[in-house]
Amino acid sequence: MNQEKETKLIDGYPYIKYAHVHYEPEEMIARSGQFHEWMDTRRSVREFSDKPVPKEVIDNIILSASTAPSGAHKQPWTFCVVSNAEMKTKIREAAEKEEYESYHNRMSETWLKDLEPLGTDWNKPFLETAPYLIIMFKKAYDFGPDGEKQNNYYVNESVGIAAGMLITAIHDAGLVTLTHTPSPMNFLAKILDRPANERSFLLLPVGYEGEENYVPDIQRKGIEDVAVFYD
Repeated sequence: MNQEKETKLIDGYPYIKYAHVHYEPEEMIARSGQFHEWMDTRRSVREFSDKPVPKEVIDNIILSASTAPSGAHKQPWTFCVVSNAEMKTKIREAAEKEEYESYHNRMSETWLKDLEPLGTDWNKPFLETAPYLIIMFKKAYDFGPDGEKQNNYYVNESVGIAAGMLITAIHDAGLVTLTHTPSPMNFLAKILDRPANERSFLLLPVGYEGEENYVPDIQRKGIEDVAVFYD
């Protein structure tokens, strides 16, 4: 149940009183450990089912991602959701064209060698199979009511945070995804007819995993490899 907000004007701007839920140390440790275990089950998936997903789920995960912090609260992102089969085919064809060029002419031998254990190549059938494609665009700037340009701040950082929260929300909904970044990505703006202030950032197929689905048995770095503590 929504409670009435307690508001206050500070320097002429409205603020609301904020109180977060707190836990005892033991429960914090348990909850954070359980969340890590759950997130550690997340994997990038390349074999998708075409099983339908309720659109309301897509709405909710996008709204969750949009709670991300952003520079000056500009929220410089657009989530384009594609379920149209013809448009998905166009995206696949354009993406595979760029990916073929990358795998055969752009990527170094070291890069290709690093990708071998993951089993990737230029073929991207999931772009047609997954029921939804979510393409994130970053807004380099916005437009005011009179059409004038308005600055956005820390755009890459803001959109990157929102992307991470989107992936987390997808996992929490019981769905799978893959971070796909065909380079260059300009074709996405053309196919989706996006305005000049938007730049392609990330493409995520969203849906259920395929019936016979295997993923690389990856091992993630431990705390001692990813964090430095200054006591």
